[in-house]
Order: sequence, then C-alpha cells, then structure tokens
Amino acid sequence: MKFRLALAACTAALALTNIPAQAQDDPPAPPPFGGTALGEGPWDFHTEHGPIHVEVVARAERPWGIVFLPEGGMLVTERVGRLRHIDAAGNLDPTPIGGLPAMYTFGIAGLKGIALHPDFADNRLVYMAYSKVSPSDENVSTLAVMRGRWEAGSHELTDVEDIFVADAWYGAMPLPERCCGQGPAFGSYGGRLLFDPDGNLFVTSGDRNYGENVQDPASHYGKIFRMTDEGEPVPGNPWIGWEGHEPLVWSTGHRNPLGLAYNPYTGELWESEFGPRGGDEVNRILRGGNYGWIEVTQGLHYDGTQMEHVRNVPGMIDPVLVFGPPSFNPGNLTFYTGDRLPGWERDMLLGSFTQGLLRYDTDNTGVPIGEPERLLRDLGQRWRDVQVAPDGSVYLLTDQVEGAVLRLTAGE
Repeated sequence: MKFRLALAACTAALALTNIPAQAQDDPPAPPPFGGTALGEGPWDFHTEHGPIHVEVVARAERPWGIVFLPEGGMLVTERVGRLRHIDAAGNLDPTPIGGLPAMYTFGIAGLKGIALHPDFADNRLVYMAYSKVSPSDENVSTLAVMRGRWEAGSHELTDVEDIFVADAWYGAMPLPERCCGQGPAFGSYGGRLLFDPDGNLFVTSGDRNYGENVQDPASHYGKIFRMTDEGEPVPGNPWIGWEGHEPLVWSTGHRNPLGLAYNPYTGELWESEFGPRGGDEVNRILRGGNYGWIEVTQGLHYDGTQMEHVRNVPGMIDPVLVFGPPSFNPGNLTFYTGDRLPGWERDMLLGSFTQGLLRYDTDNTGVPIGEPERLLRDLGQRWRDVQVAPDGSVYLLTDQVEGAVLRLTAGE
C-alpha cells in the first residue's frame, strides 16, 4: 500500500468554521517542492509589509524541531535521530549530542519535537518526542517523550529517561484490516511538544494510520495530552476520574497533529494537522474537544473515498482552517510576538510543504482572517518548523535530506 506523504505543487482552499468551503483563485504555480535544492543565499523578498531578508544559519539533515537557549544559540532535532547544537554565532557543532535512547527511524518515524523545561536555565532539562521501537519486535513502535539534562558545551545528555510512552504499540505483521486505504505503520506519530505558561507539557499523538482507534477514549491514538513535567495527568484535565477514559487526554479526534502553538494574546492553544488526501487543518484546541477523526474529514481517503460526514456533526468541532484536496501538508505554526517585523504583530505564521510560509492577519480573538500572504514559495522548500526567536526574528526549518535552519528578518 503506497503511502503518500506529500503531493507536489498543490493549491489550497480555505474554509472558516461552520462556513461551507469556497473555491479560491489558484495562486501562481510554485516550483516543485521537495525537489529544489536550497542555494547558499541570502535572499531578499518584497512583502505586503515591506522587504524581508532570509539567510541560511546552518545545514542539517531532516531538521524537525528547534528551541532557543537562554545563553544564546539553539538546539535542533534531526528526524534521523540526532540532536544538534548551534551556538550564538550560528556555528553548528559538527558532533551531535549523544545519550539519546534507541529509536525507530524508518520512513517518517524518528526524533520529533523538542521543548525546554520552563526552569531550564537552572535545571538544564530538555524534552524530546521520538518513535520508540519495541525491544521484542523491530517492526513495532510507538510515540514516547524522553527528557535528559544537557550542559552547555557538552556532547552528552545525562539522566535520560522516558516520562511518557504511548499505549499505541503498532506495526506487528500482518497489519490488521483497516478502512480507507490508510498508510503504513511507520507514519502519523504526531510528536510536537509545548510547555504552556503554567508549566504544563502538551504532547501531540497521531493516529499511526490506524484511525479506527482514535475515537476510543481510553486509547492514546490521535490525541493531544496535557501532563506535568513528570508525565502525570494535570488536575483539571477533562477526563480525570472518568471510567474508560485516559486522564492525560486534553483533546481527541486528531489524525496527525504536527504543529502546536500557544497564542499569548488570547491564552489559547492552536494546532496544525495533516489530513488524509487533503483535509489538512488548523484547529483552536478546546478543553475536552473532539475534532472528528476518523468519523469526520473534509479530505479524501487514500483509496479515493470520502467519509459521509464532512462538517457540522453534533459533538465534533470543525477546523478553523481547512485545506485541499489536494494536500497542503502543514508544518508547525506560531504567532508573531516580536517587534522586528513591522506589520506582523499578532499574525499567525503557518509553514507548508507545498505553499511556502503563510502569514495570516488575525482578529481580536486570534482567529485568522482573509486570504493569507504566501511567502518564500520561490525557494521551493518543505517548511517543517517556524518559531519566533527571542530577538524577534523568525527561524524556519526545511524538511529535506539536505535541510537547513534559516533566519528571516526585516530587509532594507
């Protein structure tokens, strides 16, 4: 069964919650995404709010997540299973940081999201999501979250331990019969991490291409979890004390949630999510919300069929933004909080594998409005992560074998 991770040169159609999707004018065709080698740069582009300047900071293999260190510099995960350090001057340490646990790195599995403990400056704790391989069957894996201690200048994590291992072990052959032409067992792990201002850790978990499990309230498939820094349920989680419900769960009904952002202006959590063939989503995440998968989708399944239920289903929350078909393939998202890019304040920035970096204006509730401005499409890259640095610049990661860490600032 062929798993289609991304479709090249596709266009997006936007729909707002509870408003039927409307066809949009096709934007100019971008270059073929994923097949375009990134040059040396730098590059300058004109935007609606003035010029921007983009430069390569470092090269990396399949970079997936980035965090900024209080002393300057950053840590970057590579999906192939490596953790890298880039110093404050932008120099990539050629020696990866060791001490990571064994992981499953086949297909799109591997090392995923990264987050620093809120007290990292004192305790030096780094959290990472990864695909954990079963010790008894190399075909079986699940999502896990580990943490370890890293000291500046060190090439080794210490005190490494898993704080969470999803009860979603999957991949034993032969695979069970599933509907809709779902993809292989080495996909849809989720794996984005985010600490909120209260010090709680949010973790996204995908459906592993076994969507029939997602609506089971006791399962770890297709969920967003809220846990303490030790991996325990947080008081106030919606299903604590409910028989047959997983107490770590904050929301459910997700296919492959790969983006997660906290909007500091509204105090709300937002998520970006891969649909099947189209049906990619951006959601405002509500406590106890059910976002529909696998019973509700606005995309086509991989076998070409469409679910009977598309939107406006009682008990299910429709996406704020939905794209395709064809596939849009969202990367991470963030809200611009700096002052280095005039006119971008409070805007939502959304990476895409096929449409560049999208910048949305937002209303006073944080909801994106109008058509987005599509940026960086001429570079032909698959944008995996987007983050606002402490100095107000924007950093981006490209999901390429010959990937890169890029910095976006205002131009002259």
